[in-house]
Amino acid sequence: MKISIALAVLLALTALTGCISNPRNFTPGQSTIVDVRARSGTPTDIRFDRNGEELWEYALGPEGSETYLIRFGSDGKVKEITQLLTDEQLMKVVPGTMTKADVKDLLGRPSDQTFTGSGTIWSWRFKRQGVQPGWLTVRFNADNTVFERIAIIDPTDGRRMGK
Repeated sequence: MKISIALAVLLALTALTGCISNPRNFTPGQSTIVDVRARSGTPTDIRFDRNGEELWEYALGPEGSETYLIRFGSDGKVKEITQLLTDEQLMKVVPGTMTKADVKDLLGRPSDQTFTGSGTIWSWRFKRQGVQPGWLTVRFNADNTVFERIAIIDPTDGRRMGK
């Protein structure tokens, strides 16, 4: 009897999880903040930009390899949806001029942080061109400005990708 109850609970949780909508499925100018919350649940981070627009971050994918940022306009409707963990986004990180806060706004919360004697290293899982697993890595100086940025492909993850 206990096994059937546990199985029923597991099936119900699986069904609920399947109902969570991927953030890229919303329509800018049409979907509302209420729609997003109802279909995608609680975001991994909520913040506001300099213009006061509300930004919701959703980290998805195996090992967090996708993070979507949904920007809401003052009317409460989706204004823009951006996949943050891409080579293109990483190239927007400018060494010597950007801070940790700037990088977090651009790439979302890091999945890993390493502290060294000369500064901090933040890393995010990503998939180059949506396929090849790797890491986006930003190293900061002791004054919390960006020292360098790099995309590292992880050849050992190819085994998990069926290669």
